[in-house]
Amino acid sequence: MKIVSALLLVFVLGCSNGSSNKNYEAGSSMADIQMTEEAPITQQLMPSPPPMEEQKIIKTARLAFETKDVEATHKKILQLASQYKGLVQSDNSGKDYNRIYKNLTIRIPTESFQPFIDGISEGVDYFDQRDISRQDVSEEFVDLEARLKAKRTLEERYLELLKKANNVKEMLEIERELSNIREEIEAKQGRLQYLQSQVSMSTVNIEFYKTTAETGITQSYGQKMKNALQSGWNGISVFFLGILYLWPLFLVAIIIVFVLRIFLKKRKKTH
Repeated sequence: MKIVSALLLVFVLGCSNGSSNKNYEAGSSMADIQMTEEAPITQQLMPSPPPMEEQKIIKTARLAFETKDVEATHKKILQLASQYKGLVQSDNSGKDYNRIYKNLTIRIPTESFQPFIDGISEGVDYFDQRDISRQDVSEEFVDLEARLKAKRTLEERYLELLKKANNVKEMLEIERELSNIREEIEAKQGRLQYLQSQVSMSTVNIEFYKTTAETGITQSYGQKMKNALQSGWNGISVFFLGILYLWPLFLVAIIIVFVLRIFLKKRKKTH
């Protein structure tokens, strides 16, 4: 009996251990499933960073400086423009009283804007003017694109209505509205294209000059005398030319004097 009791006790203990191990394993597996299910949910709940919108910046620059050699500086700037794939929009030159100057307007790709400015600045001791501006038109870009999208959606709706028009009057009214919408679409597209052009190609206005020695301060006394004599002769020439312009007046005056003399002589004879 004791042996049978001992065997029963061992059997009962073995069964209880087995059930507890099964419960533990089941609990562990549920926890693992719960963790694996919660992990993606947590990742989904985490807010993803918003996509960065590319800023639309219009860059412009205005440079003015003195140079020792106008032609060499002009050549250097044209070489830089070619190197950075720029476009020469205007190229003007002239001469003032005491200086020779050149004005250039160059459109340069925006990514090369700063290297181009740095290349021009090399060797320039002092800028009379160096203005660089950056205008952010990102907000206008977004607004125009949103309005353009809305207008195109509206255009599609009117086109659907045009297909369902019952009479000529309805067709004419819809076509009139479509014409107005398309004009607005073209205007907004034109504005977007202009802004895109200004953003992609920056504008650089450049003025450089060389001061000449032909001033009143640097002229010698002999040169001043020569200039004075030349100015005097020019004045006399202008005076005589003015008299020639007045020859009809002199002719009339001579005729009047001649007529008066004849009249006075006749009057004396009658007395």
